[in-house]
Amino acid sequence: MKKNLLTIIISAVLALIFVLLLFVFQVRKSEIAVVTRFGRVDRQKPDPGAYFRLPWPVENVYRLDQRIQNFEDKFTETLTGDNNNLLSTVYVGWRITDATTFFPKFAGGSVTAAERMLEDIVGQAKAAVIGKHPLGDFVNANEQQLKFDVIENEIKTIVAAQLATNNCGISVEYLGIKKLGLPESVTQAVFDRMAKERGVLISKLDNEGRSRADIIRSAAESEAAKMVSAAEGQARLIRGQGEAVAAEVLPVFEKNPELAKTLLRLEALEAATKERTILIFDTRTPPFDLFSGAFMTNKPAK
Repeated sequence: MKKNLLTIIISAVLALIFVLLLFVFQVRKSEIAVVTRFGRVDRQKPDPGAYFRLPWPVENVYRLDQRIQNFEDKFTETLTGDNNNLLSTVYVGWRITDATTFFPKFAGGSVTAAERMLEDIVGQAKAAVIGKHPLGDFVNANEQQLKFDVIENEIKTIVAAQLATNNCGISVEYLGIKKLGLPESVTQAVFDRMAKERGVLISKLDNEGRSRADIIRSAAESEAAKMVSAAEGQARLIRGQGEAVAAEVLPVFEKNPELAKTLLRLEALEAATKERTILIFDTRTPPFDLFSGAFMTNKPAK
């Protein structure tokens, strides 16, 4: 009896699983499901979860990856707006936005077929945009003159418009220039032009430096002239004061020259002994002759 009950339970579970497989399907977070009925697209399920379906062959379920797909076009040569050859390649991030449109457009939702068409669209858009811009927008010694952002946005706008016109069910999430190159025939010419631009920049900076140096030199010379003029004025004032004092004492010294000599000797001696000093001198040499015995001996009183 117990064996028969266990067999019944197992059979019921297996039957339930079989029914679920026939009538229910699951969509993961990274997927978008397309349900076809008798071979034609009936509906899409972009959100994760479990959904009801009719069993095969009435309905079939196809799962597509709705994450961003990365794509890179070929390294191709294009003519710029100023007739220079430029090698370039761009990368594209795209995703499926409308599975009911994408699925029949690309033979059962083939990503390979979608990227093949995307390669043609990107190539045409890239050639059209590069053909409007001079080589200096791509290769330039001055970074501020490069226009990568503008060029990338222009290519992306054209690609998005073409995808919408062709009703592909695809959106472009991002697009950028991956690599640039120059053919050997124009490489030297580009390098020469860059060297010339650098030379102009160096000359400009050199002239600015010389001009700044002249301004600083002129200011320094002006300040020096003011300082010299002030010093000369101060010197003339001191010289005038000294000459005035000399004019006052000169008549006295002329009447008593010995007094003048003695005062000069005392001043020289004071200057020599201003600090703590040990002197070794000859009493015959002025002004040290003031220390001679003849000079220092008092005469006897009469």
